[in-house]
Amino acid sequence: MLKNLLSLIFITILSTNILNAQTITKIAPKREFRGVWVATVANIDWPSKPGLTTDEQKQELIGILERHKSQGMNAIILQIRPAADAFYEKSREPWSQWLMGKQGVAPSPGYDPLAFAIKEAHFRGMELHAWFNPYRASMGSIANVSADHATKKHPDWFFVYGGKYQFDPGIPEVREYIVQVILDVVKGYDIDGVHFDDYFYPYAIAGQTIKDAETFYKHPNNISDIKEWRRNNVNLLIKQLDDSIHHYKKYVKFGISPFGIWRNKYEDPEGSESNGLSNYGELYADSRKWVKEGWVDYINPQVYFTFSRKVAPFATLVNWWSNNTYGRHLYIGQAGYLVNSRSEQAWKNPSEIPNQIRFIRANNRIQGSVFFSSKSMSTVAKAVGDSLKNDFYKYPALPPQMPWLDDTPPNQPQQFTAEAHNDGVHLKWANPFRAKDGETASGYVIYRFEEGEKISILDPKNILKISFEDYLSFIDTTVEPGKRYSYLLTALDRLKNESDPTGPVGVEIPKLKKD
Repeated sequence: MLKNLLSLIFITILSTNILNAQTITKIAPKREFRGVWVATVANIDWPSKPGLTTDEQKQELIGILERHKSQGMNAIILQIRPAADAFYEKSREPWSQWLMGKQGVAPSPGYDPLAFAIKEAHFRGMELHAWFNPYRASMGSIANVSADHATKKHPDWFFVYGGKYQFDPGIPEVREYIVQVILDVVKGYDIDGVHFDDYFYPYAIAGQTIKDAETFYKHPNNISDIKEWRRNNVNLLIKQLDDSIHHYKKYVKFGISPFGIWRNKYEDPEGSESNGLSNYGELYADSRKWVKEGWVDYINPQVYFTFSRKVAPFATLVNWWSNNTYGRHLYIGQAGYLVNSRSEQAWKNPSEIPNQIRFIRANNRIQGSVFFSSKSMSTVAKAVGDSLKNDFYKYPALPPQMPWLDDTPPNQPQQFTAEAHNDGVHLKWANPFRAKDGETASGYVIYRFEEGEKISILDPKNILKISFEDYLSFIDTTVEPGKRYSYLLTALDRLKNESDPTGPVGVEIPKLKKD
């Protein structure tokens, strides 16, 4: 009898938890990081091929941004330094070969791909995070690299592994060089974030050894174990970057997307219940330490596994990371590119990624997702893209706040007016007065309510427009004749802190005249 009673209690609790989880996931959060990686290496996502004209490159990028905007994304992770080369003009490194077909060849004068991408993303209410590969210098032979490439200027800075040239992270001058490359972008462009992926020391290849014994001998840093020394080399770069980025621009976020497993429990009692390759042991990347020390603003582990993956179950790893965030943001990397793949039967299940999103949203210690990669969201994972557009990301969202960087909201906008004209409702306003931290506004959110709706800025379904530009007017062309609307306006600062709203302004749309 007692056993049956306990079973009934357990079932009741389980049912309640499932119901609560479903309730949570049905309500789209107003703040959520919704990112997508746009890879340029080997022309994976953009440009579609090298040598396109400026107009063709621009149109392709606008098409990508429009597609992801319609899917509800609010952050683009754009790869701008795939192999010690550049997709931007203000660089000490040569133009990328994947831009015009030959390394060092510039696009048309006056066209800066990164500056263009930032402007177009901000116009659409999307952050632009500049994605750098810190250590990769080539995808193969360097026979055709530019004379200005680092492998030509400083051949002693590299080791070759798997046929690819890699910066040697143990050399102090290498770390300093990489920091300066990244600071060129931080200081020269209006980016929202600096982003690294999972490539630190190279993934192991059978029969290959990392040729850095001489560097270890020259620069041991009082460390006797070469594996510990390699991890320390990476740590030194991460800490220096955190300090340097925020010294120049406190509002630029620094995030890293490591491989999904820090350490397995059999390697470390604080690791996850998994059985796969580990950041710590094989890539010399102590990803948990970066979060614990506060050296990153967000960690974005690539949990490219299914719920049923035995060696590394999705739920197990996501829960482990959510227990190891130390107050920093956690965004889960999701594998759009694996949908319908033959690698595992579970990827054939159309509910796999939607269920992953539900699982993520049910955990209030996780602030969002990033999908790899852009192209897959309209090809193999098109159904996922449609689910985002029509369900999960149906309503807009602001990126989550980072109070450790800035917790001062801007003041509310001034002189907000709304007038009905033939082409729609014309909204106008003036910039807010400076807040106590000196900021005015770097963007705005417009809310619209139909007659009888509760006026509140908490529900994202009432967001009409988000822009990360300091524009001062907008025309709402989606109004219907004969209806009454109320509008509110808030200001955003660089870290997306939101002001109090203006008072509501009401407008009645004239009925159409009958002939």
